[in-house]
Amino acid sequence: MSKIKKFFSRKKEEAAAFKLKLTGSSMGTGHKLNAPKQEAPASSSRQKYEAYVPPKRNDLSNEARAAANAALARIDKKTSREFNTSLSAVKAQAKRELEAERRQKEEIESTASSVSTAPSASGGDNRNLACEGVFFRCPMISEEVLPKSVWKARIKEFLYQQLEGDRGLTGCLIIHNCNVKEKADECIATLIRYLENLIKNPEEEKFCKIRMSNKIFSEKVRYVEGALDVLQAAGFNEVKIDEEQFLLWTREQTEQDLDLPTLVEALKNSETIPLELDRNIKVLLPSQARRVVLPDEFYRLAPEEIKKEQQLRSEAIAQSQMLRTKAMREREEQRNLRMYRYALVRVKFPNGLFIQGTFNVYEKISDVFEFVQSCLGDESLDFTLIATSDGKLGEEDLEKTLFDCKLIPNSLLLFNANGVPAPVQADLNYLKEDLLMLVQAM
Repeated sequence: MSKIKKFFSRKKEEAAAFKLKLTGSSMGTGHKLNAPKQEAPASSSRQKYEAYVPPKRNDLSNEARAAANAALARIDKKTSREFNTSLSAVKAQAKRELEAERRQKEEIESTASSVSTAPSASGGDNRNLACEGVFFRCPMISEEVLPKSVWKARIKEFLYQQLEGDRGLTGCLIIHNCNVKEKADECIATLIRYLENLIKNPEEEKFCKIRMSNKIFSEKVRYVEGALDVLQAAGFNEVKIDEEQFLLWTREQTEQDLDLPTLVEALKNSETIPLELDRNIKVLLPSQARRVVLPDEFYRLAPEEIKKEQQLRSEAIAQSQMLRTKAMREREEQRNLRMYRYALVRVKFPNGLFIQGTFNVYEKISDVFEFVQSCLGDESLDFTLIATSDGKLGEEDLEKTLFDCKLIPNSLLLFNANGVPAPVQADLNYLKEDLLMLVQAM
């Protein structure tokens, strides 16, 4: 079965499973559709998650490949004692940096000098960026990790390669994935009307041909990518009648193993091929955690629009010369938050190391707990996360989004191992061994 047919088969199975839940809801106790299955009580009420699997990366540089080979060679030769030595080196480096950071803060406080903050735009110095960008995976095509713009081109290329084998179903996906949403929706509605007329009246001549100069066809179908492929698969072919171009339908020209009702269903159920946000996980030392400048991909607006909006807002406040009410401040804060698509979350461990991941602003606090838990060497460890602004994140916060908790565009959470004395926590290693290899060069 081709990837295209698997895609629609999976969508059909999901729809059937959803209907089954609806029809079976009258039997037994009710529950929310998005609620997890009830399991036997565990020692902790928080759900346990699958282990984090680092994704495949694309196009390693020669330097990165050489470094990876050298690291693998060291692992093959070293004993567990030697690994502990390297771990001790990382912990010692983290402690030195924490101590240096404390001394620096004391000096700043004693001299009462102000510290310049990082600019809101990435500017021209990429060394100050907290991460290289926002990256995604597309399981339907491959496990590569790429920017969204690259994936759009890859998806288009992939779909056009599938046309020869599954023209009708692939054409439906091309309409959704290679056109703006408004055009795609109008085109699909028009195509469904054409095909449903044929299904109901296959012998009526006016439904068996489409004048290509027709205004509706020209505006809503003809120049939409994938639309003519759908019509061709349905059995339409271009012909000239009385010196005018038409699309003429014959049942014999319908794509093999495809009927019109199936094609209508595919048009109704097709959607954009989903991309999965990659966490782009990083393990940082204290000195590297100072980089907080976000790349442009984190914003909904273009950098120029952001700067212009910030300038206009500053001028308006300066000119108004009036006190703003609490409601006015809250509205402005909401406007600021809506500027962002993604959030950068950092978690600081008691031993000085940080982990960093990228999230959609509408992902839940439970997703952050899942991310942290999947990175732990001991995933059964009971822990809490503390927001530096609002305090401990509890069970009541798990269903809230990062946007709800105002943990955007970037946030710092403090990790606390429950039941472990504070002096002991500082000397523990929390992360998986393979993640420690992600520690940036000292």
